Amino acid sequence: MTPSYPDNVTHLFTRPFKPLPRPKRGEKLDQNIAHFVRVLRCAGLRVGPAATLDCVEASKAIDIGNRVEFYHALASCLVKNAEDRHIFDQAFHIFWRNPRLMEKMRDLLLPSLTRETDTDVDEEPTSRRVDEAFGTADGPAPEQEESESLEIDMSMTSSAAELLQTTDFQMMSTAEIVEAERAIDAIALTFPTRPSRRCTPSQSQGQLSFRRILRQMVRQGGMPLPAYEQRAQRKRPIVVICDISGSMERYSRMLLRFTHALTRQRGTVYSFLFGTRLTNVTRQMKDRDPDAALRAISIGVEDWSGGTRISSALQNFNREWSRRVLGQGAVVLLITDGLDRDDDGDLGFEMCRLRKSSGKLIWLNPLLRYDGFEPRSGGVQTMLPHVDAFLPIHSLASIGQLSTVLNADMQRGWHDKSLAGWMSRLHDIQHEAEQPQGVFI
Repeated sequence: MTPSYPDNVTHLFTRPFKPLPRPKRGEKLDQNIAHFVRVLRCAGLRVGPAATLDCVEASKAIDIGNRVEFYHALASCLVKNAEDRHIFDQAFHIFWRNPRLMEKMRDLLLPSLTRETDTDVDEEPTSRRVDEAFGTADGPAPEQEESESLEIDMSMTSSAAELLQTTDFQMMSTAEIVEAERAIDAIALTFPTRPSRRCTPSQSQGQLSFRRILRQMVRQGGMPLPAYEQRAQRKRPIVVICDISGSMERYSRMLLRFTHALTRQRGTVYSFLFGTRLTNVTRQMKDRDPDAALRAISIGVEDWSGGTRISSALQNFNREWSRRVLGQGAVVLLITDGLDRDDDGDLGFEMCRLRKSSGKLIWLNPLLRYDGFEPRSGGVQTMLPHVDAFLPIHSLASIGQLSTVLNADMQRGWHDKSLAGWMSRLHDIQHEAEQPQGVFI
């Protein structure tokens, strides 16, 4: 039996289906894209007029109504370095208005429908660079009256410089980052030294040099006069192994800048980066221009802001590079937060092998910026017993502290003085974990 339909419904089944038309481009879309590029330029991204034209052309080839396509179209034209992704994401969601804004407004009008868990989640604060680009960092500046005279207090100049020394890298504004980069480029880092096999002449110190005494006897008619010599000092090579995973993303640029400044000093420096794999960037770091060096590194490194596999990276280093670069009492600077996500590797064995192959092993951890930091994670507890120094690396002041440690006399058995306190705290935490619950001693 053939079904029958009302006359006003029959045309729905007889007419062919037509896709919905794609939304039309707004008249001011190109102007908004240009304004968005200017915002990113103010936030510190290196974008120019060519990038604006590329974004306009890319927007013509996509569906404007699809927010995901629009995001990736702009990102492909504007994000040149891996460290710029975080700034771009925040600026994009602020400038182009996150669609969840209407849901938040509805929840404010109907508070009874809001779940309790929604109010407990803290949103990630925007970067100061993004706030300054949108003009919301410090709020609108009050207008001065015409009759009010402008006075400059020069006493705050030194205070601002001292404040910059202790400011965390991830909390710096665009202007402060520029000043910090200049300070890092101008810093005079001291390379650690070691005694050489060769000796140099000395006036009154060291040991007697019988070879020089015999030579002087020939010139002075056989009269023996004392001549001294002492062991020459040679610079130790420095090997930098830096973590560039997602947890270290906000420190990657400044740490690479520090590594480049270290490479420009007179001495031998080897640079390695790791996230999920190990990459040798020693050749890229030798470029005298720090920006050109960072651009070359961003092109050659593929695991930016990814996972963290410390044990696998150290295993690769110990197997492929340790015999090449760890000679002559090399000092290893291991820069990582210790949050290992590699369950298959043996982190303790690789750290022990790295410590035995190197002259000194210094661990630089940006998490030490917190006063309440304690070695409770498994990776930190595994790595800490194998290092000679455990230092912070989150500000210009911490870099100055590292320079003081590198200037120390690193003889056999040397350890940083602060390491004893960390080892004592680690022993207490492990002792508490071994005690059964409910038992107090």
